[in-house]
Amino acid sequence: MTPADLSLTVLHAVRRAVDDGVLHVEVPQRVTVERPRPGGRGDYASNVALTLARAAHRPPLDVAAILRDRLHSSPGIAAVEITGPGFLNFSLDASAQQELVREILRLRSRYGWLQPSGQVAQPVHRADVRAAVTADAARRILVSQGYLVRTACEDAADPDWALLGVRIEAQGARGYLATDIAPLPVPLSPRELVHTLGVDAARWGLLSVVGHDHARVGDELLRQHEDNPLFRVRYAHSRARALTRNAEQLGFHSEPGRHIDDLLLTRVLGDHPAVLAAAARHRAPDRVARHLEVVADALLDFQHTVLPLGDEKPSAAHRSRLALAEAAGVVLAGGLSLLGISAPDQI
Repeated sequence: MTPADLSLTVLHAVRRAVDDGVLHVEVPQRVTVERPRPGGRGDYASNVALTLARAAHRPPLDVAAILRDRLHSSPGIAAVEITGPGFLNFSLDASAQQELVREILRLRSRYGWLQPSGQVAQPVHRADVRAAVTADAARRILVSQGYLVRTACEDAADPDWALLGVRIEAQGARGYLATDIAPLPVPLSPRELVHTLGVDAARWGLLSVVGHDHARVGDELLRQHEDNPLFRVRYAHSRARALTRNAEQLGFHSEPGRHIDDLLLTRVLGDHPAVLAAAARHRAPDRVARHLEVVADALLDFQHTVLPLGDEKPSAAHRSRLALAEAAGVVLAGGLSLLGISAPDQI
């Protein structure tokens, strides 16, 4: 069960409670599911009971209990607990990893994407190269979350932004909302950035830092070393691809199984849809970049367990681990693509 699946499951529980006449509220369009905060339990948590309590004219703990009764037997959920003033906490059963990996491998680069909703987003960015690249990445992420998107520059656009993959749409921003993408600028032109760093490293340097901090545009982004986060992310992706090739040479392929192979890697892969949603909501591509670093680090720690060692024969556990590693590679490639950065199979 992915976080998106769990969100829908909770939403259906709310709808059933309303249909049963137990809760008298308007069913929300979406339910937020996230990692438990301090004091929480299990794999995921939701504050839906707290958000509905006032409209329902009932204490949050009562609303939480009503929803818990309609959730505890749901497929994929091992336990539902109530903590604090009314948070619902979910523990997923052992099949959750298998379902998550299958979902990622089925959807590939579209994992975490939402169906088109008809909602329109109109990001307006300041007329400098960092803002233009940030707006371009925000556009890609917003599209992944079902929005129709048209970006606009508040002033005349620089044609050289296209060197960094920026698609120039509207200029002058007349008829648009106020500028909402205005990170700290960089003292370099698009041509200087491309000449010094290349497109991929330049985009990472501009996008991976929160907008109110200075971008990283030094030559450290070109170092093929673990202290370079761009290198780590792309290297981790290449390792996932290499594991598949090595497994083929050993005569086996991936197959998601009911093995809890790596809780950390599974959890960060499950977080990917929520990260995309938050990055779209806040127009913050840096959230995606930081998440990719977490996925990469988890995969690099996990990779050594995937292939058989010595005379060991490939087993169901190895096939399951390979599927999990491949799923991590899919998330890394998809996230880099949304940032406008390539994901080579070999480094």
